[in-house]
Amino acid sequence: MAEISPQPDAATITDTPPQRTSAVTTAESPSEQTSAGTIAETSVRETPAIAATKTPFGQQTSIPSTSTDIFPVQNRAVVTTETPLQQNLSPNIQEVSQAQFDDAAAQAETHIEASEGQSTDGDDGYETDSASSCSTSVTSSVREYAFENGRRYHKFRQGAYVLPNDDAEQDREDMKHAMVLAVCGNKLHYAPIGDDPQSIIDLGTGTGIWAMEMGDTYPSAEITGVDLSPIQPQWVPPNVKFLVDDVESPWLYPPDYFDLVHARHTVMAFKNWDKVLSEAYDHIKPGGFFEFQELFYHASCDDQSMPHHYAFSQYLSYIKEGLGIFGVDLHATLALPNRLKVAGFVDVQERIIKIPIGTWPRNRLLKRVGLYLQAVIMDGLQGIALGPMCRGLGWSPESVEVFLADVRKSLRDSSVHSYYSLHIIYGRKPQWRGAGY
Repeated sequence: MAEISPQPDAATITDTPPQRTSAVTTAESPSEQTSAGTIAETSVRETPAIAATKTPFGQQTSIPSTSTDIFPVQNRAVVTTETPLQQNLSPNIQEVSQAQFDDAAAQAETHIEASEGQSTDGDDGYETDSASSCSTSVTSSVREYAFENGRRYHKFRQGAYVLPNDDAEQDREDMKHAMVLAVCGNKLHYAPIGDDPQSIIDLGTGTGIWAMEMGDTYPSAEITGVDLSPIQPQWVPPNVKFLVDDVESPWLYPPDYFDLVHARHTVMAFKNWDKVLSEAYDHIKPGGFFEFQELFYHASCDDQSMPHHYAFSQYLSYIKEGLGIFGVDLHATLALPNRLKVAGFVDVQERIIKIPIGTWPRNRLLKRVGLYLQAVIMDGLQGIALGPMCRGLGWSPESVEVFLADVRKSLRDSSVHSYYSLHIIYGRKPQWRGAGY
């Protein structure tokens, strides 16, 4: 493993992880504009009038696009792949030198250097409230929500997805988006789809932020985001639409239709991977791509700083066991390259990027990214645990909360140099129909 030269410790950064406002915000000057690729991100969380859905997948009336006269492109959160990375990051991140960016990228794929003088209580100046406290109207069956243990869940195909869809979870999803952009150099995708794609679909689109940024980046393309929850914003680029449906149902789009099928953070959502991949293969154009961007939900450590009995590792073990009862494989990420090959895709590529948990790295950008992942995890501990541990394993909500106190304490211990790995996996559909499915 290559040795990475240590960088000087960064000065304390005091900005907090991205928070959303509840209404549309526009910028009056360039200095006030917020890029969707920035870490300090502001986005919109208004519930739109979403189309009534039908089954099978693909036969829906979508959300109408909003005129750019009402919400100009320049006032939307936009990221383009041509914009230099540092121009799309918060002011504190922009202070990082190009050498620090290069060093962060190298370390994220090899070995992350730790800062000296780690604390068991978190780094001063990096602790945040989030990390420390952890077109038609839609039918009523789609717009209704289910509530359990104080959290809100989707009603359509209720139970198919075990995580909540309330504002707290949406904030967490958008923070993950900013985090992934930072470690990926603002790349929205890695599959080489060219400059003029015509049709792209985002499976499990969630808040829709990736689909909207793709719509701005590729104005030539029709971007479709699909999710079980109608939580996407109303104001979207004119070439973006959102549908409420289950991607594990049959797709009724024309064969050979999409240039890119994209799925990110879906390992806790999909159960029938063979079905999803088979449908995607049939509906991707010859020469088109399927790309996954998935975390491997395992607390890894390269330097033996993690204790044998680590509460967060135990937490992940319980989540894996509980999700398994619902037919969800928390570690499905590791099997995705082979699943793509079996489905008939060729030229399958995988890139693995280490994302630190907490502020223990020496590199300034990785320290910042680690803060965001720590906040993402801390904010999601309860929401992720309640379904698998209560419904799946039979825990009471009270016993879950008692256990989570130890988990939070373990996550604040910056002497433990743990990380998740982000797996970027994509494959190409050949010009001829393979033997796959």
